[in-house]
Amino acid sequence: MKLFDKIANPREIRRKLGLNQQEFWSRIGVTQSGGSRYESGRNMPKPVRELLRLVHVEQIDLTKVRREDFEIVEYLKETHPDLYKSLRKAVRARMDAQTEGSADTAEA
Repeated sequence: MKLFDKIANPREIRRKLGLNQQEFWSRIGVTQSGGSRYESGRNMPKPVRELLRLVHVEQIDLTKVRREDFEIVEYLKETHPDLYKSLRKAVRARMDAQTEGSADTAEA
């Protein structure tokens, strides 16, 4: 999903996550009533869409993100692109393995 892409259906995302409106919207600083309006079709401001994407689609815990982290990533990309690609591949493989493990547990 590209930065600021339209979130097709925030209600669907919320339901897939098994959260009520209060839990879902409060994580990104939106009131339950405001979130209800967005779920009913009201235009969502770009910053709210991006927060929704980061927190609920990408599953990023914003309380753990620091500016320095982004600076490190940019430095690594610029100065050691092969290492960056290798690390990115390893992280994706780890995430895939965790996802498979979760699916196996759910099936049991």
